[in-house]
Amino acid sequence: MLVVFVILAVIAVLAGAMVFVVDSMARATYALAVSFIAVGVALLVLRLEYLGVITILMMVMEMAIMAIYMIMFMGMNPALMPMSMVHGKRAALGAAIGTFLLLVVGILLVPWPVRPEPAAASTQELGSALMGSKMLVMMTVSPIMFAAIVAGVSLASARTRYDRFGDDLDHAPTDPQPGGVGR
Repeated sequence: MLVVFVILAVIAVLAGAMVFVVDSMARATYALAVSFIAVGVALLVLRLEYLGVITILMMVMEMAIMAIYMIMFMGMNPALMPMSMVHGKRAALGAAIGTFLLLVVGILLVPWPVRPEPAAASTQELGSALMGSKMLVMMTVSPIMFAAIVAGVSLASARTRYDRFGDDLDHAPTDPQPGGVGR
């Protein structure tokens, strides 16, 4: 189990680092999704089933919504648009190193309590306390909320990237800027 956990931890860290290495929003989104899935599976390995499953479900759904918004609002394929995910590199690096060192000092110097019960029991209690009898409601409301978000954004948009091609999508683009939606 330790070997599996270490492999998942390495995958999570490498995929998280790839978010800042790749040159497009789509690739960064996929790298972030892989990182969070690895974290969720690592939680499952630690027998924290509720937190692991919730992490995986929430992050996959978040990445799916992000991909939909990229497709809806970007005039071109976002996977082909080079960009940088890093701004203020020196300040960000300093803040990251400082935060890491502070967390390491905290981990090493804080006297951690010894837990009398296994971690799985407290995780199950947390899941029951958070969701309890409302799980069916949340499973029903979540897709409805997602559909409402997509419908609301679609109705609020005056034009989409497909309007310039006409109803049959066979007219020449009418935008003065190639690849834009009137921008």
